[in-house]
Amino acid sequence: MNDSAQIKVGVVGGTGYTGVELLRLLVQHPKVSLTAVTSRSEAGSQVHELYPNLRGYLDLEFTHPQVETLSECDLVFFATPNGVAMKMVPELLRAGVKIIDLAADFRLQDPQVWEKWYGIPHACVDVLQQAVYGLPEVNRAAIAEAALVANPGCYPTAVQLGFLPLLEQGLVDQNGLIADVKSGVSGAGREAKLGSLLCEASENFKAYGVAGHRHLPEIKQGLERASDNPVGLTFVPHLTPMIRGIHATLYARLNNTGTDLQSLYQERYANDAFVDVMPSGSLPETRSVKGANHCRVAVHVPQGGDTVVVLSVIDNLVKGAAGQAVQNMNIMFGLAESAGLDQIALMP
Repeated sequence: MNDSAQIKVGVVGGTGYTGVELLRLLVQHPKVSLTAVTSRSEAGSQVHELYPNLRGYLDLEFTHPQVETLSECDLVFFATPNGVAMKMVPELLRAGVKIIDLAADFRLQDPQVWEKWYGIPHACVDVLQQAVYGLPEVNRAAIAEAALVANPGCYPTAVQLGFLPLLEQGLVDQNGLIADVKSGVSGAGREAKLGSLLCEASENFKAYGVAGHRHLPEIKQGLERASDNPVGLTFVPHLTPMIRGIHATLYARLNNTGTDLQSLYQERYANDAFVDVMPSGSLPETRSVKGANHCRVAVHVPQGGDTVVVLSVIDNLVKGAAGQAVQNMNIMFGLAESAGLDQIALMP
């Protein structure tokens, strides 16, 4: 990419929490020119009228999503509900536009697994096969060459980054993995839902999706690629009374208790700017990543036994969604991976 060139970017679905987080990051990106932000429901209104935090930073109206307009972009982000992007992506790819989908349309490589968990047939199976899973800490080289990137889910990002070093080295029993994960309410999206109301979610804590959550096959797919073998995973998500954040507590049984796990994690992520391996004994907090694109990880072996406990925290809207999408864009266009992503977490 020419050093002086700007990436012409469109965002489809700019009204949700992920969409506005993406806009917040893109308007400050030194190499991005936002040319289109679409919304069927808000078309004709100014973006900053819906999200006043963007006032003075973005002077665009929401428009209807049209392939003709989006085809003029270099890259289009889809921050849309599941099942939307796959109806427009093939035509945009034919027009030479690069795509990053923040929903789940291209994350699962098996279309039958997609249909089972998302309830509709996949609309472009041929395109599905060319999608690259956008976890930079695993697929950086493939992302750099990709035309279509499937941005990972928030739960899958936190869980995979926590488990990967152990599975890559074959250090744990891969049939007995447990992921006990808590999420802030923004992970449910901006749509009005009873469970997301203040009186329902505040001062409350509950598990959900215990029988099976849509992110389960995505997590298993990534972990099985890391280990080259099937994995047995129990994944239990929880809703916590906070707006942002994911905290994953991960358990596995060690095959070898003599490995220096602290050094293993530090070496595995030494070249990954957005994975921070905390000092031994640390307890990472969700507030330490609020608004930032970091995943903070700590590894423990309680009482020196044979159970390893990994703690992994991210902001579900940043490293779990919009920030990771910008990180992928940077890789796709040969930019510094941290471009536009140097925000320090907000505390308190």
